[in-house]
Amino acid sequence: MRSRWLIPVAVAAVVLVSAPLVSAPPAAWAEDPVEFGASHILDTVDAVSGRTDEITSALDALYADTGADLFVAYVDSFTGVADREQWADQTADSNGLGTNDVLLAVATEDREYQLSVAPGFALTDAQLQEIETVAIEPALRQNDWAGAAVGAAAGLSAALQGESVTTGEITPGDESPGSGGGVLIVIFIVIAVLVLLAVGAVILLARRGRRKALPAGATAPTGLQALPTPELKRRASSTLVQTDDAIRSSEQELGFAIAQYGTEVTTAFQAALDTAKARLSQAFTLQQKLDDAEPDSEEQARAWYAAIIDLCSQANGILDDQADDFDELRQLEKNAPVAAAAITGEATAVRNRLGAGEEVLAALAARYTDAALGTVADNPAEARERLAFADTALARAATRLGAGDTAAAAVDIRAAEESVDQARLLLDAVDRLGQDLTTATQSVAATVAELQADLVTARSLPPTSEAAAALPGVISRTEQTLAEVRDRSAAGRINPLELMQVLEATNTQMDAALQGVRDAEGRRQRAQALLNQNLQAARGQVSAAEDYITARRGAVGAEARTRLAEAGRALSEADSLAATDPDAALAASQRANSLAAAAISRARNDVDGFAGQVPGGFGGTGGSSGSGVMGAMIGGILINTLLSGGGGGGGRRGGGGMFGGGGGGRRGGGGGFGIPGGFGGSGSRSRRGGGGRF
Repeated sequence: MRSRWLIPVAVAAVVLVSAPLVSAPPAAWAEDPVEFGASHILDTVDAVSGRTDEITSALDALYADTGADLFVAYVDSFTGVADREQWADQTADSNGLGTNDVLLAVATEDREYQLSVAPGFALTDAQLQEIETVAIEPALRQNDWAGAAVGAAAGLSAALQGESVTTGEITPGDESPGSGGGVLIVIFIVIAVLVLLAVGAVILLARRGRRKALPAGATAPTGLQALPTPELKRRASSTLVQTDDAIRSSEQELGFAIAQYGTEVTTAFQAALDTAKARLSQAFTLQQKLDDAEPDSEEQARAWYAAIIDLCSQANGILDDQADDFDELRQLEKNAPVAAAAITGEATAVRNRLGAGEEVLAALAARYTDAALGTVADNPAEARERLAFADTALARAATRLGAGDTAAAAVDIRAAEESVDQARLLLDAVDRLGQDLTTATQSVAATVAELQADLVTARSLPPTSEAAAALPGVISRTEQTLAEVRDRSAAGRINPLELMQVLEATNTQMDAALQGVRDAEGRRQRAQALLNQNLQAARGQVSAAEDYITARRGAVGAEARTRLAEAGRALSEADSLAATDPDAALAASQRANSLAAAAISRARNDVDGFAGQVPGGFGGTGGSSGSGVMGAMIGGILINTLLSGGGGGGGRRGGGGMFGGGGGGRRGGGGGFGIPGGFGGSGSRSRRGGGGRF
């Protein structure tokens, strides 16, 4: 029965609706700030249909050559906010765009556009303006919507690599994309109605199913919850890396301020940093849960990824709230000449340590294996790279000061300051590891002596004692371990950290076998000695991992950082439990040691992979043309104006996406390069960029 009246009604509806549309102009569809989802191209007005592959190829080439990620949005008009700048800022924020992410937003009906980058993006405002006027606007004026995106990608790539920005080939297009005229609209409506008639029953059933599936008032998911799980995973990984970098930079900047002004005037900044660290620690703990062997449900994983992003956002916001006050305190731009002179003196002092650092490393190499020295083997060479970059940055700062450009000079001075500090850290790490290896060697000797004494005790026990049944196996394994340690020690160079791991496992077995033989005080002393040895080993391993990752954060992804964060948390737990619960403290210290070792392993893999993406590699002789640029990239210091402004050599990077526990993808999360980070979150201050009408 329903079909008898449904068709006439539908036809009448077609006539009534289509009649005014034949002569009416196409309707405008306003757009509030948008969500990209898993794509880098969002087109609500059908501006680039048929050319998305061309745009995607341009975006991929930009990322492969420079590590910069371009997102492009085409809408009818910018609504929901005051102006196009706010629209772009809000879109960037809601999509979690980071330091190396660029947004090009185009309103086709309003004929406005905005190019938006983070404050720390590698190009200056003048370079961005050149990209806008040379590579983007000519295409927009002739309605070449896809050409504007391709031109933006090519312009960004050229500027980031120190090449000239040019205007690309332009294909004029439709002034009002997506509007095929009244006749096309009518045809579309007729087809749509006929399709609806054919599947009406299915629609009714689907509606009933939705009513059952969703409670009253429920709405479709938006924001992060609307993203596919792989994209949510990538965003969490990228956000972790960016936030960790922001906190490390803020901590370093705070150290400079404390050295200059003391602790009294920096109390608020220290409190903000501590709170931000706590939020980041919570985020890393969630990431560790996601990375562990225990399977997680899809619902759990999505909730934790979203929580990671939220916690990182909180951490960045806490730092951002103090950023302006911190800049006012340091007044680096105002004091640029004095600051440059001070950093020059510090660089000289660190440079004078290079020879001694190389001698210390050579002496360590004569005693310890390559594996034992893996985290510092190239530290003197890397320190030279950082100092070379400091010289390059200071020279450029002097040129800019001479031209009266104090703002740009302050950026160079900050880069030099961070470079010198990293050079100092790299040399300090050699000394610290030497001390840790000496302590570990002493622990090896002490543990060997303990086990030898335990063997005497075990062999003297009567066969009727409680421990008699397990003793033969324990005695045999202990003898084998002592023989192995003796042979490896006699071979020349040793790795005392590895030897201690072998000895501790055997020592634990022997202690368990003799548990009933020793008195309470003897058991307590042995347990305390074992705990002290494990705490020392864990502290050394965590310190080595921290030094390695801090000095190479430009290449290290989320997975290594997560292991390090959890190692630090486990070590703090072990220290707090040492006096009250030695057994729990021992377990926590062993977990800290294991996690720190995993962090080092993953970080070294990240650095090796990063270096493989850059012609000439890294290190003291690698591809820097004496400017130290490559070392600054791996240290996460690089200000790309040194590249594009003629101050340094070229070089590509494969991009952060290849690193990080989030796995794969263009936003997987290695460390970034850009303007050196001051005090503040990964998205400190408002975004930069420009645009206008076309």
